Amino acid sequence: MNDKTLKSLLVVEDNPGLQKQLKWAFEGYQVSVAGDRSAAIELLKQHKAPVVTLDLGLPPDSANASEGLAALAEILVIAPHTKVIVVTGNDDRENALKAISAGAYDFYQKPVEPEMLGLIVDRAYNLYELEEENRKLALQGSTSTLDGIIGASPKMLAACRMVEKVGPSEATTLVLGESGTGKELIAQALHGLSPRSKAPFAALNCAAIPDNLLESELFGYEKGAFTGAVKQTPGKFETANGGTIFLDEIGDMPLPLQAKMLRFLQERVVERIGGRRTIPVDVRIICATHRNLENAIKEGAFREDLYFRISEIVIEAPPLRERESDKLLLAKTFLDKFSEKNGRSFRGFTDEARAGIDAYEWPGNVRELENKVKRAVVLADGNRISLADLGLNESSEVQSLNLREARENTERQIIQRALEIYDNNVTHASEAMGISRPSLYKLVKKLDMPEPGK
Repeated sequence: MNDKTLKSLLVVEDNPGLQKQLKWAFEGYQVSVAGDRSAAIELLKQHKAPVVTLDLGLPPDSANASEGLAALAEILVIAPHTKVIVVTGNDDRENALKAISAGAYDFYQKPVEPEMLGLIVDRAYNLYELEEENRKLALQGSTSTLDGIIGASPKMLAACRMVEKVGPSEATTLVLGESGTGKELIAQALHGLSPRSKAPFAALNCAAIPDNLLESELFGYEKGAFTGAVKQTPGKFETANGGTIFLDEIGDMPLPLQAKMLRFLQERVVERIGGRRTIPVDVRIICATHRNLENAIKEGAFREDLYFRISEIVIEAPPLRERESDKLLLAKTFLDKFSEKNGRSFRGFTDEARAGIDAYEWPGNVRELENKVKRAVVLADGNRISLADLGLNESSEVQSLNLREARENTERQIIQRALEIYDNNVTHASEAMGISRPSLYKLVKKLDMPEPGK
């Protein structure tokens, strides 16, 4: 790996021994070391490090945090997007919290464990990269080929790659996904990438219109075709001629209309209600549903032949709970968006809010997250969005990021499971776990668990 492929990290630390230790502790990083504030600022201007670890006790005031806090303020003026991780002594939590309030990304208490600090640095760097990508997309504005779609998780990137491949084609496409996952954004992106992008994009939610009106919405009607039909009215297919029609929640389309839909897909002509003339229509069809259409076919609620017609290409919009790395990226994007609209300014989310966003399952997906952040921007009193501002339950379980705690929890669960399976037989349980009896007893004691058999 050459220097150009290494990630840049600035370590601000005045202890020579710790300088040497940290210089080589971060695999995959090009580490620059500074011993005081002026050297740190000079290196930051040279290398523009995305992540900085900052010891608050810097000369000439190493016994206090004044110099470190001054360095933090200067760093954030020069490089406001840089993630600063402050390093403090065990008894200096108050200054660590001051640093967080002043804009630091996170803090770490001495003594330094390179493995743990490396985990925090990796997390900070990954967040910086996600935010940087989002800033680039924002600068591109409407010229972005996937305008409005934000995400860097593997599943979302896979969906975006599918959109980029399928967009320029004429393939009838089915977008699957839960409510709130952004299926219409995917449909709009497909239209935007197609040769039809300058022509109309017409959207219709099949679940939002009563069955007796859905047919007239799609196919149009002639004057006098039914009571209230006072003039000739073209349907969505005609108004989208030359462009794209997006049929959302097609799984809710009534069976009689499914037959007429199938005929349109085969012949590409419409016949208005009350009319006798067939009208050729040139549209691309994109459909979406949150339903399992294969199950609906088995239950007789959806036509199999129509399913095969609309699913030439299938794209899945992943739920937000499966887009772990996108939760905070989307939250930050929505915070910037609604802060600007409401004329407010925030320094991001509190640590508890970030942990809550990351841990929450988001059953309403991206739409729910957007609404929560919008609410928080309106109601928040502080300069950071809190868990309470978001309306999330503070007692909800948040996965610990502490490696030691995570390891102990895992060990405890495995021991409990093994003892349950083997009915507290220590010999059999230890064999199944691949350790000796004394090792099992030692682990039980270390984890403060009840001794087996008692």
